[in-house]
Amino acid sequence: MSTSRPANSSTNSARATQNSRVVLTTIDAKLHAEYEETVALQKAVGFADINLLNPILVHCKSSGKPYYAIAHRVTGSLIIDFEPVKPYEVFITAAGALQSYKLASKSVNRLQALSGGSMERLCDTMVQEVFELTGYDRVMAYKFHDDDHGEVIAEITKPDLEPYLGLHYPATDIPQAARFLFLKNKVRIICDCRAKNVEVLQDKKIPFELTLCGSTLRAPHSCHLQYMENMNSIASLVMAVVINDSDEVGESSDPNNIRSKKLWGLVVCHNTSPRFVPFPLRYACEFLAQVFAIHVSKELELENQISEKNILRTQTLLCDLLMRDAPLGIVSRSPNMMDLVKCDGTALLFKNTVYRLGATPRDYQLRDIVSWLTEYHMDSTGLSTNSLYDAGC
Repeated sequence: MSTSRPANSSTNSARATQNSRVVLTTIDAKLHAEYEETVALQKAVGFADINLLNPILVHCKSSGKPYYAIAHRVTGSLIIDFEPVKPYEVFITAAGALQSYKLASKSVNRLQALSGGSMERLCDTMVQEVFELTGYDRVMAYKFHDDDHGEVIAEITKPDLEPYLGLHYPATDIPQAARFLFLKNKVRIICDCRAKNVEVLQDKKIPFELTLCGSTLRAPHSCHLQYMENMNSIASLVMAVVINDSDEVGESSDPNNIRSKKLWGLVVCHNTSPRFVPFPLRYACEFLAQVFAIHVSKELELENQISEKNILRTQTLLCDLLMRDAPLGIVSRSPNMMDLVKCDGTALLFKNTVYRLGATPRDYQLRDIVSWLTEYHMDSTGLSTNSLYDAGC
């Protein structure tokens, strides 16, 4: 088990945000001397899913100031973040998960009341609920495409802010390491990207170096801070939208298996001034994001079912044209080949004549492709490639 004390310098590379306290030593007399409710922390140690107990309300013995103790396990140890409770906040004494559910219940009910069949309506409702729940200046639903680049598909902002709706961002904006962390830690808050970081001192009694990757008070990377400055965002709150990965066969039965999960997108909140959201509200947002992810999965499943039906119907119609010896219909009628295959263009070579639809190569280029297919793939029922060059054409 481990606890800690704050420090101004450290040989440990970990850093925490300003005005935070991160516990990195043992729950012993040191912690008992500083905080009341130590017994509650001791009981939490033996709890199977400690996240369900967060936050644990404690008070500093010397000052009487209240703190939320937020615990998580890592590398066989227990790390506790102590977040100061603001004077205007209502103390939460019930189990953290239950209280957070109450905060999110109205938003959850609105999501569940939506009729299926519209991903756009679902995302618009989600950003509206988060906007009202958290009070940030901007809330966006950010979807990852198959090539990992991101797109803002829903947004709500306060007046006079530049809209980001419809913008696309390269995959490198959110590195793979950050995406992996989002699979484990579903909510990330940055209260003030201009705040001065505090180095953390690790107790010498701990025989191995601890990581703060699961800490709510972990300081962000300097590159991300500059990224926020460039977007005129001083504070942010990000929620991961994690769904089951249908490509991972046989692994989805284990809900704790990260390999069976997929980061579909993010719900991103930006603020043009420093903004702190207390842990109970962040936990409520996490719960809301989980409900949202369930509905996203349902919408994706519905979209796939509709798409499969449309493809089967189109395939039947096109095959009928071929069977009736009317092949020109697959490029001249509706539906046509472009309705069957997602593409920018399609071409048919029939009786030495090229029939084109949409954006295609020129005739002589198409004939070169046909000659290559005839020579190297004559016995194949078809060829699919993302690059003719790589395929040897």
